[in-house]
Amino acid sequence: MTENKNRKIRVGIIGATGYAGAELVRILQGHPAAEIVWYGSKSYIEKEYASVYRNFFQVVKDICKGDDLQELADQVDVIFTATPQGFLASVISEEILRKAKVVDLSADFRLKDVAVYEKWYGIEHKAPQFIGEAVYGLCEINRKEIKGARLIANPGCYTTCSILTAYPLVKEGLIDAKSLIIDAKSGTSGAGRGAKLPNLFCEVNENIKAYGVASHRHTPEIEEQLGYAAGREILLNFTPHLVPMNRGILVTAYADLTPEGLDAARVRDAYEKYYGEEQFIRLLPSGECPETKWVEGSNFVDIGFVIDERTNRIIMMGALDNLVKGAAGQAVQNMNLLFGLQENTGLMMMPCFP
Repeated sequence: MTENKNRKIRVGIIGATGYAGAELVRILQGHPAAEIVWYGSKSYIEKEYASVYRNFFQVVKDICKGDDLQELADQVDVIFTATPQGFLASVISEEILRKAKVVDLSADFRLKDVAVYEKWYGIEHKAPQFIGEAVYGLCEINRKEIKGARLIANPGCYTTCSILTAYPLVKEGLIDAKSLIIDAKSGTSGAGRGAKLPNLFCEVNENIKAYGVASHRHTPEIEEQLGYAAGREILLNFTPHLVPMNRGILVTAYADLTPEGLDAARVRDAYEKYYGEEQFIRLLPSGECPETKWVEGSNFVDIGFVIDERTNRIIMMGALDNLVKGAAGQAVQNMNLLFGLQENTGLMMMPCFP
């Protein structure tokens, strides 16, 4: 923050009219130490923000502005970019980073290998000089590095759930990472607000389908981060599925246990070692399986596991809200760390049910 420690953090959001951007607005409206001063939107410039999202009627009275980061950086302490891949990399500069912290919700700075990014995303990276500096903003794992950063690469929704579900067991060597298979299911808001034929009601309702099979671009992100945990390169199978619900991600991951005969108590100890003090990770009682309805609208991740002794495999399960812990909530959690606030500030929303 700046010299006046009593002044609220001035926030600018680029992409405020997308689903993740709107969730940032919802969360930050209840944040005691932050105020939004810029609602950036390429499609709705000069329109009232509340006319785009009527849930903010008589709450947000500002109009939407453009996406000029140079102008924005002069007015705020932190910029959230909830934008398509390639946008931030095309406009980021040393001057912007000297003036404001940046938390990017796209994939532009998540991967450390430019060639991998360009292969999986199919676009040229316009700012490779900032990749080494960017910190992967998975707070429960990179908390120390986040606190001193200028540029945060906010993880994706599938990746947050997948990595957190498997991380302790990979880190402790309790599973054979080469055998890891991740099956994930997401609500339709994960695809964004843009009109797309596959996301129309008649296409999605009463249906479930796999997509991006063996080619989904979150795969290298999961491999890279779990590879750091394992201390070696990891290749895995990741298969996402679209399910007819608004929010939520459920990950079911499978792996061989090492050594053979590992019991549930040892696995539980590993999870407790890394997550026992984490406020936003809830370890479920033995044998209990997470459900998306119990995390909806919250920044919590529910994790459970079952050991299949017959096959010497473990089934690890995680659930989160893709728009909160999978996007906007995690971004605010990163902001809290960047500005020396309690990590849970503004994030203690209870899951909403029914």
